[in-house]
Amino acid sequence: MSAYSDNIRKTFKEGDDVRDAGLATPEDIARFDDIPYGADPAQQSLDVYRPKNAAGQKLPVIVSVHGGGWVYGDKERYQYYCMSLAQRGFAVVNFTYRLAPENKFPACLEDTAAVFAWVLENGGAYGFDTAHVFGVGDSAGGHILGLFCGLCTNPELAAQFSFGAPAGFAPTAVALNCGAYRLERPEMGDLSSGILPDLLSGGGTAQEMALLDVPSYVTSAFPPTFLMTATGDFLKNQALLMAETLSGKNVPYICRLYGTEEHKLFHVFHCDMRSAEGAKCNDDECAFFREFCA
Repeated sequence: MSAYSDNIRKTFKEGDDVRDAGLATPEDIARFDDIPYGADPAQQSLDVYRPKNAAGQKLPVIVSVHGGGWVYGDKERYQYYCMSLAQRGFAVVNFTYRLAPENKFPACLEDTAAVFAWVLENGGAYGFDTAHVFGVGDSAGGHILGLFCGLCTNPELAAQFSFGAPAGFAPTAVALNCGAYRLERPEMGDLSSGILPDLLSGGGTAQEMALLDVPSYVTSAFPPTFLMTATGDFLKNQALLMAETLSGKNVPYICRLYGTEEHKLFHVFHCDMRSAEGAKCNDDECAFFREFCA
């Protein structure tokens, strides 16, 4: 592992520890933990969260793809955020995927595809409304979710991998939060160049970089999208790039900028359960999803 990725793991963990200190499972949430979806239960496992007051009901599903620069994170870091989404009336699937550099790309994308397949296969056991399956992803997770949507809707991209999305499936709608969609842009800076040798077997060849480029694979079949960024988000321009791409392909979308110049909000602010602005953003996204549940 590079020193750059090692530093990400250390500093991100320190920040997440502070953010989540003192949080606990809400009393109104039923949780089903550590369910394997792949051969490695340590790196390929998931949790399911449901509101207790919806016992016995089929609920629309949100699958969360966590961030962490492709080298950090797991479902434990996203449990409180995901349970807050479940409190808004959804079944939520929160999963750990294989990280770089121990597992090079496309391991994270393959695991994401496997989780969506698991959701479709296990709808009866967990009360999933599999006709309404949504996705949320932030930062690197937004990139992975964006590529997964391309895998579902663009045969050109799907042909590049030995695995695929479930046949005939695409998320009903998605939320891409503070995401990185094109890695070769100025705002990526050292984040991109520092991680590429750990993420990619070839270290970032032209072919590899083309394969990572989410906007290149957006078609009119891409799922309706809620794009979100913030005034202090270092990836703010990536949201604008994605908005232009979606608009050019006539994909229904909303693009929201949270915060003001006087009161800046920063990268993935919505994962802070103590943030009123984060709660507003999560309310907005769940309302967007409900528009597709009729």
